[in-house]
Amino acid sequence: MRLINRTPGRVLGLALAATPFAATIVIYAVASHFRRLENPADKLLPSIEQMAATFWRLAAVPDRRTGDLVLWVDTFDSLWRLGFGMAVATAFALITGILIGFVPHIRAALAPYISAISLIPPITVLPILFIVVGLGEASKVMLVALGTAPVMTRATAQAVMEIPGELVIKAQTLGANTWQMMTRLVLPQVLPRLITALRLGLVPGWIFLISAEAIASTSGLGYRIFLVRRFLAMDVILPYVIWITLLAYVIDRLLLLLSMRAFRWAHLQGGSL
Repeated sequence: MRLINRTPGRVLGLALAATPFAATIVIYAVASHFRRLENPADKLLPSIEQMAATFWRLAAVPDRRTGDLVLWVDTFDSLWRLGFGMAVATAFALITGILIGFVPHIRAALAPYISAISLIPPITVLPILFIVVGLGEASKVMLVALGTAPVMTRATAQAVMEIPGELVIKAQTLGANTWQMMTRLVLPQVLPRLITALRLGLVPGWIFLISAEAIASTSGLGYRIFLVRRFLAMDVILPYVIWITLLAYVIDRLLLLLSMRAFRWAHLQGGSL
C-alpha cells in the first residue's frame, strides 16, 4: 500500500502530533543548558524551570504596586480588544460581503474599493488612528477591525459568488425576492466560509493587536512583552509568547468546533485543519 493511502490511527496520530512539540522543548532545554554552563547569568535562553516560576508569579502572585494578577489583567484586556475588533470586522464582512457577492450594482460600486483598501498595510494607518481617535481603546479596536475586515469581506463575497447558479434560479422560480434569497439561500451557505475567514483573520488580528499595544498602551500582552524587552527579560517574553500562541490555538479550535457542530454538512468532504 502506498504511503499516501495510509491513515494513522488515533494513538499514532496523537504521537505524531506531539513529536514536533516535544522535539522543540528538548532542543530548547539542551541549548539553554549549555548556554548556562558557560554563563549561569545568561538571559537569552532561561531554563524551563525559571520560565515556569516567572509565569506562576505573574499568574498567581499579586503585583506589589497595583495588587493585580498581571497575566490575567493583560490577557483580559488583550482578548477584549481582539474580540471587539474581530466582531466588528465579522459583522462588516458578513453584510458587505453578501451585498457585493449577490447584488451586481453593489459589486460594481464596492468591489474595487474593498480590493484596494485590503492592500493597504493596516499598521501604516495606526499613526492616523492615534491622531484622529486618540490613544485609548478605540484606536486599538479599530486597527484590528481595519486590518481584518477587508480581507474577510473579499473572502465572504467570493463565497457568495461561488454559490451554484441553479440554486438562485430555483429560488427565483419559486417566487423569492432578493431579501428572501439573501437570508434563506445565501446566508446559510456563507456562514461556514465566514467562520473560516474569521479563523484566518485571527492571525493578522493578533499581529495588529500586539503592535498597537506595544506602541500605546498601559496593559495587554503586547504591552508587557515590549515593556520588559529593554531588560532582556526572556523569562517573561517567552512565556508570554507561548501563552499568546496557546490562546490563539484554543480560539481557533473553538471556532472550528462551532463550525463543525453548526454546519456539519460543510465538513462532510475532506478533513478540517
